[in-house]
Amino acid sequence: MRRLCVVLILGFCGFVKAQGISNFEDLTLQTGTYWNGSDGSGGFASGSAWFSNNYDTTYGSWDGFACSNITGTATPGFSGQYNAIAGGGQGGSANYAIGYVGWTEPPKMVLDEPGIVSGLFVTNNNYAYYSMLSGDSFAKPFGGTSGNDADWFLLTMTGKDATGAVTGTVDFYLADFRFADNQLDYIVNNWRFADLTPLGVVKSIEFSLTSSDSASWGMNTPAYFAIDTVVPEPATLILLGIGAVIIRKKR
Repeated sequence: MRRLCVVLILGFCGFVKAQGISNFEDLTLQTGTYWNGSDGSGGFASGSAWFSNNYDTTYGSWDGFACSNITGTATPGFSGQYNAIAGGGQGGSANYAIGYVGWTEPPKMVLDEPGIVSGLFVTNNNYAYYSMLSGDSFAKPFGGTSGNDADWFLLTMTGKDATGAVTGTVDFYLADFRFADNQLDYIVNNWRFADLTPLGVVKSIEFSLTSSDSASWGMNTPAYFAIDTVVPEPATLILLGIGAVIIRKKR
């Protein structure tokens, strides 16, 4: 019986971890499409979290979070704003979220209940990736013509508790050209895990972007990123698994 309980706990924990707090697979999108808030709903729920969105009906513009399942990786420029450069969701899933830091509120993920978030997966979107790779009418290619410019593109995730107080910040470089050896320079083009446990217990996480390529009015680098599969803290999973086994045993 004890061995069976351990197997059940591990199996249940693996299942919850695979599902994550949010993995966006519970969102309904037609294949090769996106949602950007044009319905005026102000955001969307996935799993046990809410993702903010601000849509301007006057200009047809948005910021915050959109969701997408577009797989094309070759589309540069503004037309690629809804594309994850990884070519689909993390781990072969379909849906993912695109974050855009615009002129209203920053992209925000709000949990149903405060808790510890183990982490999430991050990558660039096409618009930002190709802008950094080759430059565009607003931005320079990272590294400059010599390849020696110490450029960087940084995603900062700020945790806040239920009162709105900051619990901590985590930085994740979406591109980094600060190495003495230029062969180590990179622009992220696959899904990479960002550890968020340093944020502690949070009710919400806000996302912001900064870039070495900036002017007096703000960044020249397109202010986009992509996320997928937000993973809960492992200790919480173990407690949930134990609870499931106890309930089953009582039956």
